[in-house]
Amino acid sequence: MTYLFISDLHLSPDHPRLVRGFLALLTEYQHKNTQLYILGDWFNAWIGDDYTATWLDEIVNALKAFTAQGNQVYFQVGNRDFALGQKFLDQFNGILLPDVYNLEINHKKYRLEHGDALCTDDVSYQRFRKIIRNPMLLGLLKRTPLRFRQQLANGFRKKSSATKQLKSYDIMDVNAQTVAAALAQVDILIHGHTHRPKIHQLGAKQRIVLGDWREKSSEAMIFVITEMEQTQLIRWSIPV
Repeated sequence: MTYLFISDLHLSPDHPRLVRGFLALLTEYQHKNTQLYILGDWFNAWIGDDYTATWLDEIVNALKAFTAQGNQVYFQVGNRDFALGQKFLDQFNGILLPDVYNLEINHKKYRLEHGDALCTDDVSYQRFRKIIRNPMLLGLLKRTPLRFRQQLANGFRKKSSATKQLKSYDIMDVNAQTVAAALAQVDILIHGHTHRPKIHQLGAKQRIVLGDWREKSSEAMIFVITEMEQTQLIRWSIPV
């Protein structure tokens, strides 16, 4: 059994190299009895499970081939694709996980999450997150026309980019006390969101940060646990 953890791919039709990188990853791990965990921001934006496009069909077909080999795909929503639901995942027998998910691998307890909820120093973002992730509001948004949701998503991205330029990296990183609380009942915390890949040793426990997928440097930092119980944060090269 191989456990593969990735996040922050930010796939979109505007970045075909990243899409090719994801498809190549599926091919690489297709015959390794893989449990693939995608911890949020799989897509650069997600306006609803009723969205269709040719570039997305290619991804779905590759995922169908991947799961047909006995592999499994699990997904947690991120701050960019929180509207993605089980309906989309049903196309390839994927499983939608809750915002926080615990599992045990080789007698160690892991906690998985996207990571944005750990950045509690960013008070304005946490306030926005609480509003936009409200189930009632999400339900209303899903009933609006696709074009409106697309315009809304574009507006959110522009505002987010502008806001980030005004904030320090420290504010947008995880809060130490919040991390300690998240690790209280587990051995290892795995998350993305901050785009600062690293394995942090915190006493007897670990915080593993996944990397974002970078088109310019053609790489991504992903975490792998093999059937030989080897754990490593490895550099995945995105093909040209």
